[in-house]
Amino acid sequence: MGTLDFLLQGLLVAAQPMNLLYALIGVTLGTAVGVLPGIGPALTVALLLPVTYQLDPGGSLIMFAGIYYGGMYGGSTTSILLNTPGESSSIVTALEGNKMARAGRGGPALATAAIGSFVAGLIATLGLAFVAPYIVKLALVFGPREYFALMVLAFVTVSSAFGDSTLRGLTSLFIGLTLACIGIDQLTGQARLSFGVPDLLDGIEVTTLAVAMFAIGETLYIAAQGDKGPDKVEAVRGSVWMSASDWARSWKAWLRGTFIGFPIGAMPAGGAEIGTFLSYATEKRLSKHPEEFGNGAIEGVAGPEAANNASAAGTLVPLLTLGLPTSATAAIMLAGFQQYGLQPGPLLFATNPQLVWGLIASLLIANFMLLVLNLPLVGLWVKLLTIPKPWLYAGILLFATLGTIGANPSVFELGMLLAFGLLGYVMRVFGYPIAPVVVGLILGPLAEQQLRRALSISQGDVTVLFTSPIAAVLLLIAALAFIVPLILRARGRGEVLAQLAASED
Repeated sequence: MGTLDFLLQGLLVAAQPMNLLYALIGVTLGTAVGVLPGIGPALTVALLLPVTYQLDPGGSLIMFAGIYYGGMYGGSTTSILLNTPGESSSIVTALEGNKMARAGRGGPALATAAIGSFVAGLIATLGLAFVAPYIVKLALVFGPREYFALMVLAFVTVSSAFGDSTLRGLTSLFIGLTLACIGIDQLTGQARLSFGVPDLLDGIEVTTLAVAMFAIGETLYIAAQGDKGPDKVEAVRGSVWMSASDWARSWKAWLRGTFIGFPIGAMPAGGAEIGTFLSYATEKRLSKHPEEFGNGAIEGVAGPEAANNASAAGTLVPLLTLGLPTSATAAIMLAGFQQYGLQPGPLLFATNPQLVWGLIASLLIANFMLLVLNLPLVGLWVKLLTIPKPWLYAGILLFATLGTIGANPSVFELGMLLAFGLLGYVMRVFGYPIAPVVVGLILGPLAEQQLRRALSISQGDVTVLFTSPIAAVLLLIAALAFIVPLILRARGRGEVLAQLAASED
């Protein structure tokens, strides 16, 4: 069967009434959390992990993917109207979009962001569908040493791509790897790092750690910032429809942003913010109105927003085909897969094709839902910005606690939730990324298992890890992954900082 046949079968799965409902819930929740400053899709998916434990795996994963896409859409509303980017990938949108809103052109700014997100999401999802099978064919020839090299690449990726410091990323990763060692050794049956506590023999629950680090830790961090005064929300004045000139200036930026964002999102050392920075720099160079940049250029909203959403689909390429997360939300989605005993990778396409292709096809449906939800209901999303923060974050704490108790009714598990929540708070205070801890806990046992298999086959010869061409290439990419994000970020942020300095002058 070809890709189109699989995609059509996936559409039949995604179009089932319950799956459509899950997709609608996902995109609605995702848009809402994207609008609310300080709450991202990673936090929302983490909160829903214990709640969806008893649900259908396919429906839950479709909902998670909808949240991911919706969060990318919703973030533009906050950036444009509040000048508060919820995530690093929305910084550029805030730069130009808020200037447009202040000039009374918030409607066209929101429209070009929504339509650009739709165009990029549609093209990038089709790209995901057609690229994934080729990567799966390559990955099917992987043996233990190739899989171990892939895990090393994943570890390096999350260490260098998340946060501003590779050293801090590595520190976070090793915290996760240490937590992964807790429990019964699968090979020898010996207890490791359990300290005589029976509850630790089964290891650390990924769901508990994810909810604690992303929800509890983030909430405590926001609460510790104190009340900084009310933020000014720019009103949407006039029509949200774009003029003919706006369309003419936006459509090329949408396409360029898509083709910049998708491959960068799919790169092991990629990331949505890199694509948005490069898209912004590209639009500024190619624009016929360079004097408008810094004062509300519509291309400066259209291109980066398209790149942002294209990178979301790009992120799913390594996640689904190789089990390699390249964003915080992808790391939590990986935890969601494992919650149901599923391991993303080439075998998942062979053993659960309906689930995988249903998930991919649901992204196409989610894109149409998001376009319908975003433009007509922009007034509703703006009202979400008026929710008092104490109510909002108290609700998150309550929801996280009840969800954890519901999934695992244990006093010890509740204590672990609090302990890891405090750890997440301390890490946020000192600038340590959270995602590598979760990735280390998830992939650590898999990496250990593959390393032991490779060394057993070679009778302890360590050089076997480097003699395979595929393993050698993966390890080489891992080495480059330390350097590439630093160069790309320096280029992209240099452009944005120069623009910021020019706009302040």
